[in-house]
Amino acid sequence: MTIRTATMTDLRAVTDLEAACFPAAEAATEADFAARLSAYPDHFWLLEEDGELISFIDGMVTDEPTLRDEMYENAALHDESGAWQMIFGVNTRPDRRRQGCAGTLMERVIADARAQGRKGCVLTCKAALVHYYEKFGYVSEGRSASTHGGVEWYDMRLTF
Repeated sequence: MTIRTATMTDLRAVTDLEAACFPAAEAATEADFAARLSAYPDHFWLLEEDGELISFIDGMVTDEPTLRDEMYENAALHDESGAWQMIFGVNTRPDRRRQGCAGTLMERVIADARAQGRKGCVLTCKAALVHYYEKFGYVSEGRSASTHGGVEWYDMRLTF
């Protein structure tokens, strides 16, 4: 397996995988991904096996300490010199879950954010996944103000 950052040629693959991982109300659209790939392709980490996308993590960088819903939709909010690596999605093909793929990518994202001098990483997750992210050192900050997809989210922060 290999890890690389994305290019616009990955648009269809990331859109399709996102649709397989999240309900439509929560999933980013092809237009969302096109804007993100135009603004911050180096903040898409793709895990591939034999050239096939298995898992990916994407997100923007900002000085804002909290992930706001507007960030999902407005790629112009990305600030390459920002302090915090936001994580919008952790996606793994359903048939490849529980095999360490997402964990391998998360470790890479954390290592890259640390090497880039960020303060840390921020994400939101559903209650059932709080314990998963805690394994990487994230700390729950409680229920999020996010209303993304009409779901209850929890703010998670990993501070370096």
